[in-house]
Amino acid sequence: MSSTVRFSVRADVRDWAIAVGVAATLLITGLSAEHSASRPHLLGYVLLAVGGLALAARRRAPLVVLAVTGLCAVGYQAAGLDVPAVAYLFAVYAAVRAGHRSITVAASVAMLAALPLAALAQLHNLGEALAQGRGALEGAWLIAAGAAGEALRQAERRADEAERTREETARRRADEERLHIARELHDTLTHQISVIKVQSEVAVHLARKRGEQVPQALLAIHQAGREASRELRATLEALRDDRKTPPHGLDSAPALVERARKDGLDATLTIVGQRCDVPGALDRAAYRIVQESLTNIARHAAASKASVRIDYGPSALAIRVDDDGRMKPGAVPKPGVGLIGMRERVTALGGRLRTEARSEGGFSVQAELPLDRSS
Repeated sequence: MSSTVRFSVRADVRDWAIAVGVAATLLITGLSAEHSASRPHLLGYVLLAVGGLALAARRRAPLVVLAVTGLCAVGYQAAGLDVPAVAYLFAVYAAVRAGHRSITVAASVAMLAALPLAALAQLHNLGEALAQGRGALEGAWLIAAGAAGEALRQAERRADEAERTREETARRRADEERLHIARELHDTLTHQISVIKVQSEVAVHLARKRGEQVPQALLAIHQAGREASRELRATLEALRDDRKTPPHGLDSAPALVERARKDGLDATLTIVGQRCDVPGALDRAAYRIVQESLTNIARHAAASKASVRIDYGPSALAIRVDDDGRMKPGAVPKPGVGLIGMRERVTALGGRLRTEARSEGGFSVQAELPLDRSS
């Protein structure tokens, strides 16, 4: 069964529930209220029921339901039943919603005149008839106001659901596009970069084994292959992060440091303070800061040592990554994509980021992330 059919079935059930509820309310009111006639005719109670049950068709034939409920209201008033014209006001709402404003206004003006005339058939007093007709509409307006409020609440709820559905659809399409890009990158680049990396490593190994001097161009190819392979791996990992699997956080920081060691960097990790759970956004940002810092060291710093320090403070998380690379004291670092991305992450979390040359040489990245402003 399609979603359209299911919605239609639910709407029909809801319409019948409203119709039966209104008919029952009118009948109970008619049976319990004082009447202008000593013994109201059975036809009056039939008109109460018919007027309420007619609302089941208000979506399909709003003008017909408007006419039926209006005639029923006039009929049971003439029969001596002083009951609010609730069904008619439901029909007014349905007709206006369907776009029949002019006809509805004309019908309502006619009802204002017809109800007192109908009551006059039993009361034989114009003042009392006008009061009863006005009372029938006033009571109905009170009930209709509550019904209109409920209808508005339901409309707002449906609008919220539709907005959530649109967001979920957009997110799903973005995820599908992200995975498509990841597959294309993997299929087109991974094999070629792996071949370049392996061939250059073999060439360097054979040259050294034979005691020959390794050409600088070959060493550059070897280093570029390693960096390209690492960068592609990180890119594919980010693209395939569907946020359903546990994302990388500070728990994965030791793995980053260990990977840097395997790549030839003398890297150390120091954790200070009582380790605690941190908000997800902060945890992911801290991991990316450590990851990007170590990647930049391997790619640009020409460093032999690096240190990573994670400090859990009472109100903030501090991260510091230092290296002994070629950056000279007092030099101004040129911000690249990695540093800009780090700064954007930290700023979004209300934190601060400092990137500067160390006084003893090398480079330092220092981030402070407030624990009370992250979500």
